[in-house]
This record gives sequence, structure tokens and C-alpha cells, in this order.
Amino acid sequence: MGRERFQGLFAGCSALALAALLAVAGPVPQALGQAAVSGADPTATPQTATPQEDYRLRGFRSARFGMDEEAVRTAIAADFGLVGQDVQVGDNTVERTRVLSVRVAELLPDSGVSQVSYILGYRSRALIQVGILWSEATDPEITPAMLVANGDVLKAHFLAAGYQPDTVTTDLVLEDGVLLFRGADPDGHTAILLMQGRFTEAPAGQASLTPESLTLLYAQDPDNPDILSLEENSF
Repeated sequence: MGRERFQGLFAGCSALALAALLAVAGPVPQALGQAAVSGADPTATPQTATPQEDYRLRGFRSARFGMDEEAVRTAIAADFGLVGQDVQVGDNTVERTRVLSVRVAELLPDSGVSQVSYILGYRSRALIQVGILWSEATDPEITPAMLVANGDVLKAHFLAAGYQPDTVTTDLVLEDGVLLFRGADPDGHTAILLMQGRFTEAPAGQASLTPESLTLLYAQDPDNPDILSLEENSF
């Protein structure tokens, strides 16, 4: 997966792409073995906190995994005051999932406008995944420094949240970005934080990433997503 591009990961709200990302394996290209991120504050002190015990990832804010569309819409209204045409509806024709998307400003302080997408499963028509995207596509005023700041705040939050230690991966360099965090709770519900952008060569063989987007994904069951999948040898 380290050799694949991740540009469509969030754009298609793909649960299958999420499962693939969770299975990241194989060698990272040597030139990307170390990476600096443009816009990062070199004087910043890493944030630490005591992890919570028995943490459970249940969804995003009022939206909970397993909710039907009506309940998800109610959660969106409660969290953001968005109803009717403010909630965009689409379908992933490959995975046969349904997607509700909204644009939200300042999910984090000074974070810019983001797109929040709620994915309803193929069979269950219940919430299986929530994705949040920050990029120039969601906010033309967003900057690499803002993306870095958002990523730093979220990564610190996740490291303190209490995800199962043996599931946690941080700062894994990929061909098109850095997997800032990946971790699961005892039920297998998983959070992924991915910074994507362009790498350029820097002194001492270090690659420098200019961030272009930040993606946060919450998944109920990333290993077995509720999407259309054809049985082996069926065609």
C-alpha cells in the first residue's frame, strides 16, 4: 500500500479503501524513511496525557455506529444545526453505500471549514463510518500550517484517549503522506488520521512533506465493512 496513491481515499468515502489502508504493509521507500512536514513548528513541545481506561469509540459526537439515516440526520441537526438541503446525499455506486455530507466550520479552533461525511452500510443502511476532511477543496483559505496544527491537536488527543496499545501506529511515512495515527478500541472500532501532500527532497536525505489535506476516519468494522462485495469466482 505504501506504493499506492491515496488521493481518492476520502473523495469517494470508500470503506474498502479504509480497510486497505489499515492493512498498510511492505517497505517504505528509503527516501521517505524520515520526513519533515512543512509548516510544522520546530519549537513545539509534544503534548502528553494519561490515557483513559476502557475507551470505546462509538462514532462522532451525537452520531453513533449503527444509527439509521433518520437518527444520523437528527444527530447532525443536534451537533451542527444543519438540516434539509444543508445535508448533501449521495451514493457510492461501487460499494452501494449511502453518504450524508455536511460542511462545518471550526470543528477545532482556527481549523477552517471541513467536510464531514457519514457512511451508511450496504445491507444494514446503518452508520458504519464517519470521515472528516480538511483541504483547499473544503476551504480555499486553509494553509499547510493549519493542516499541521489540526493534525498535531488530533494526534495528541488520540494518543491520550486510550486506544489499545498493540493497535496503535504513529508517523508512518507513505508515498503520498504520513499516517499520523491509527488505533483501535477493544471492539475493533478504529480511528485513522492521515496527512497527504507532496514530498520534496531536503538536506541530509530527508524528505519534506508539504501538506495538502488532512483526513480523519472513524470506522465501526474496518476489516469487514458493510459494502457490496462479489463472492470469489462468481464472475
